[in-house]
Amino acid sequence: MPGRVVLAMSGGVDSSVAAVLLKKQGYDVIGLFMRTGVTGDAPDARRESKKGCCSAIDAGDARRVADRLDIPFYALDFEAEFDKIIDYFADEYLKGRTPNPCVVCNNWLKFGQLWAFGQKLGADAIATGHYAQALRNPATGVVELHRGHDGDKDQSYVLHGIKRDVLQHLLFPIGGLSKPAVRELAREAGLLSVAEKPDSVEICFVPSGNHIDVVRARRPDAQLAGVVRERDGTVLAEHDGIDRFTVGQRKGLGVGGGKKRFVLEIVAESRDVIVGDSDDLLAGGLVASRINWLIDVPAEPLDCGVKIRYKHAATPCTLTATPDGGAVVRFAEPQSAVTPGQAVAFYDGPRVLGGGWIEEAVAHPAAHL
Repeated sequence: MPGRVVLAMSGGVDSSVAAVLLKKQGYDVIGLFMRTGVTGDAPDARRESKKGCCSAIDAGDARRVADRLDIPFYALDFEAEFDKIIDYFADEYLKGRTPNPCVVCNNWLKFGQLWAFGQKLGADAIATGHYAQALRNPATGVVELHRGHDGDKDQSYVLHGIKRDVLQHLLFPIGGLSKPAVRELAREAGLLSVAEKPDSVEICFVPSGNHIDVVRARRPDAQLAGVVRERDGTVLAEHDGIDRFTVGQRKGLGVGGGKKRFVLEIVAESRDVIVGDSDDLLAGGLVASRINWLIDVPAEPLDCGVKIRYKHAATPCTLTATPDGGAVVRFAEPQSAVTPGQAVAFYDGPRVLGGGWIEEAVAHPAAHL
């Protein structure tokens, strides 16, 4: 029987339609909004472009939807907790890594702090507007995390860090729908203020779209300048900060014309940015840490799919769990731009097996060393 569910409401169309569907299914819905202290969107510009989530405008939209649907609504103050995520973001760039704050936010706040608050309210489940599916295996009775039905909107990659005990209490009401269908449901429900609202396309605390502003405001005394060089030591240019670079980057290297060069590695200790040919980006595998398993830890090497970035199509690999809580991955075919600091997720078809954090690429034999 439907029980009480807390719903993470962001003020967007997805979580708003999730509220509509949960109400129709008979759930006792309570809306929760995360106040993060982040400001950004100008009121007169929000319909033309959408930079992030959790702004004051979004809070207003979420509250109006809750009022229209007659559901209780709480705006929770997570500014102190969110400040730690911004610290993580800045510090990863200082380490020569490329952070993924959305995954951290999901793991720590949405499915950590929000669920903890929901339990205090007597909730049986937590729901979000993510395009993913929590499906109960009829043979085992275990709830599994699966891709969303809409392949273009699937968000299962950023949800791999959900804990197994929390997964049993998760609902993704729109996970079986396409984005156009979600918007149509919003219109049918009379939620015109959010029905055509643009998707969030940027990190919510980087409203300018320039992450360097955040890094340097957060760490003003950090020493970031160094040189751009090739693997043989040839210096091509100076740069004013390693925070400007990520593995695989081609534009904005400051090395002038000539052949195309790509960022191969960022050495935080010396602040060197190492560049080379596109073939040098190819990796035969990767080493990952802090794996969150949604299955029992495999005792033997496991053939599965691996996804190394949000828009990356999962590629076949062999995955070996390591005693330190990490994993070693060997790709069936070499992959380009394996990026330290980014998340990695493992799949068995549509099912998410778990995921963790990329520490380093494993060189491909054909790469130019």
